[in-house]
Amino acid sequence: MTFIVPTVLALVALLHALPLAGVLGAERLAALYGVDAQEANLQLLLRHRAVLFGMLAALLACAACRPAWHGLGLVAGGVSVVAFLVLAALGGPLNGALATVVKLDIAALILLLAAGLVHLLRPATS
Repeated sequence: MTFIVPTVLALVALLHALPLAGVLGAERLAALYGVDAQEANLQLLLRHRAVLFGMLAALLACAACRPAWHGLGLVAGGVSVVAFLVLAALGGPLNGALATVVKLDIAALILLLAAGLVHLLRPATS
């Protein structure tokens, strides 16, 4: 059972690292999200988002390796996926690429909730 939380954190870290490719420009952003990011302001915002996702992925990967950080990693990953899912639900219709992101985030949320339960229910160590 001790492998569940670090494994989930590592998987969610990989999922959050995927958008980092968007830093490379409009073509990668279009491939990731199915949107035309040629407009300079939108491209800047999405590229910055990619950097932030890279930072979150790094935090999650570190948390996977450090038991003292498991709770932090689970909360950070959970906030990220829940925020996106809520915003997606409140928004209009999604294109195919974003619908895929929603499906992946639902899977990540299920894994994070299961890992969160394991984390909360495991015996405390001194």
